[in-house]
Amino acid sequence: LRVSNQELEAFSYSVSHDLRSPLNTIDGFSRLLGKQVEGLDNPKVRHYLDRIQSGAAQMGQLIDDLLALAQVNRIDLRPEMVNMTVLAHHLIEGRRIHQPERRVVEHIEDGLEAFGDIRLIRVVLENLLGNAWKFTSQMDEAHIHFGQMRDAAGQQVFFVRDNGAGFDQTYVNKLFKPFQRLHAATEFPGTGIGLATVSRVIERHGGAVWAESKPGEGACFYFTLPNTALAAVA
Repeated sequence: LRVSNQELEAFSYSVSHDLRSPLNTIDGFSRLLGKQVEGLDNPKVRHYLDRIQSGAAQMGQLIDDLLALAQVNRIDLRPEMVNMTVLAHHLIEGRRIHQPERRVVEHIEDGLEAFGDIRLIRVVLENLLGNAWKFTSQMDEAHIHFGQMRDAAGQQVFFVRDNGAGFDQTYVNKLFKPFQRLHAATEFPGTGIGLATVSRVIERHGGAVWAESKPGEGACFYFTLPNTALAAVA
């Protein structure tokens, strides 16, 4: 099984890289063609070119996400104490810079720390906070809460909660599988790779990830990062 997984990861990595060359060709020549037809009184031509460029951009994002997914199991873990609070503030601030018109109220608890590989922990927060930002885009005022709690056994559990679109809990098992989406791409853009990557990162750290939601009532994603398991892996 380990060998098969390694072969699959190598295949995904190779395919993703090999796809970049023809994709760049499509994107580059479509832009050159766009310059040639500037001023042409034919809106269909511009529409077709926009669709080509949009498709190329979406494919480029999919390649990036596939590479990220393949690389999760390839890199050696370098565990350290990670300041999750600072990292989360930095990621949210980056979103604000790109979408200053959004009304988003974030509550990021102080003192959030975990033992893990900061490169991969960043991937987890980028995806979970990014999803919270994305799926609250239709709200007049979005609310995003990143904090921690203790489960019945006293284990530290982190969570990212939002008041966005939510999803039907019936399909929760599909969330963490590649290419599985619970919302149409026309409604919320994405490739369906992000949560699969989150799941792999958490598994590598010996933790667990799960979610709770209702349609129209937001969603909450939980994850654990047990220190002892990671220390054993490292």
